[in-house]
Amino acid sequence: MCALFVARYTESWMALGSNNMWEALLVGFALMLVLEGIVPFLYPARWRDLVVTLSQISNKHLRTMGLTSMLAGIALLYWIR
Repeated sequence: MCALFVARYTESWMALGSNNMWEALLVGFALMLVLEGIVPFLYPARWRDLVVTLSQISNKHLRTMGLTSMLAGIALLYWIR
């Protein structure tokens, strides 16, 4: 399923042209940096506490959270497109 998803969106990006694909990727990366920076900027003490808490979570739980996040992102991309 994941391969079909990637193939479908790769084809649609290629039809738009490689410049549009790179532009979309850069816009997505820029938005990620902005969103990732909001919490440390507004609440640095809470961010530090969160990092300490995350360092105490097991690798299994971190991987589960990462997988869940990736699947949610893929589902959101699929829904948008």
